[in-house]
Amino acid sequence: MAQKSETSTVRIRTEFIKLDSLLKFAGLCDTGGFAKELVQQGAVKVNGEVCTMRGKKIRSGDTVSVDKFTVKVESES
Repeated sequence: MAQKSETSTVRIRTEFIKLDSLLKFAGLCDTGGFAKELVQQGAVKVNGEVCTMRGKKIRSGDTVSVDKFTVKVESES
């Protein structure tokens, strides 16, 4: 049985948001420490590729996935 995934959209006002900040902002984790752990463990994908850089700049058009949750990033401007 296929796992059902949830997709949401996050709008940012700036040119980019750092990966660990996005994970907190989007509600995918509660704390910065947990965000750091998720990224370091290779549990986070950016645009389909595993990303282990928690400071990676996420821009409008990027997608970030953790487990069955996917967040699409859009610019608010």
